[in-house]
Amino acid sequence: MSDEPLDPAVVLKRDLEAGIKTQFVRDGTRQTYADFLKLDQLLDLQETFQDPPERDELLFVMIHQVCEMWLKLMHFELQQIAGALKTGNLNDAHKSLARVKAILQQLIGAWQVLQTMTVTDYLAFREALGAGSGFQSWGYRLVEFALGNKDANHIEMHRHDPDVTARLEQALGEPALYDVVLVMLKQNGWPVPDRLLNRDVSQPYGGDEAVVAIWAEVYSDPARHWDLYDLAEKLLDVEGLFQRWRFDHMSTVQRIIGHKTGTGGSSGVGYLKAALSLRFFHDLYEVRNVLVEDG
Repeated sequence: MSDEPLDPAVVLKRDLEAGIKTQFVRDGTRQTYADFLKLDQLLDLQETFQDPPERDELLFVMIHQVCEMWLKLMHFELQQIAGALKTGNLNDAHKSLARVKAILQQLIGAWQVLQTMTVTDYLAFREALGAGSGFQSWGYRLVEFALGNKDANHIEMHRHDPDVTARLEQALGEPALYDVVLVMLKQNGWPVPDRLLNRDVSQPYGGDEAVVAIWAEVYSDPARHWDLYDLAEKLLDVEGLFQRWRFDHMSTVQRIIGHKTGTGGSSGVGYLKAALSLRFFHDLYEVRNVLVEDG
């Protein structure tokens, strides 16, 4: 073995493989990675608020833009789940549920990145936000409506935008994911009361003893009712991760601004703490109280 040192240029050099493409025009149109993803437009969207920008403005903008894209995908997947359940395609529903869980993990991870911003970092540009606040995210509201947290009051802050208002009002009047589950149970012969199937779906569903009894039967014999048992557990997985995301949001806000009022006028931490008491799938929690005997 030679004792002579290796030439870094030789060690690190890697020639392009023969099959790698360097010409990207097909039928008169350029088709590259950047073209497909519209990277020129996408990466121009991270505009800061001040000139010159403060140190963490870019972090703040990018984290929130990335979260909005994840929310968009999560809403799409929730719609896919509802569509699959309507046709009895549980395999597709489970695939999208797994994806929703993975998206929520990404959203949870985003708070870890944002927590690297200190209160001093944030105060350097907070005033430039004006009345802008994540509280006004209509993408988040679409997800909450799809999961069942229906509240028409949350549309009011979007009245300045007719298109967004119309989209939120439409989502408010559509069945939430659990409403679709109730219909599916009925279609499969379970005694779901008609009053639940005919209820006003623009209002949040708060649970029902008759449906809890259905889930109690499912949970009492998982092998016999495996498809429903597995669906119920995956729905709880989604809610658990969503609650974790909410909690980490609250913790991040508390870490950065304490208990001060948010830029959008909300109570900040107080408002976020209140959201932790909200549930999507009430029956799936209540069935535990039925199945677990007092010691």
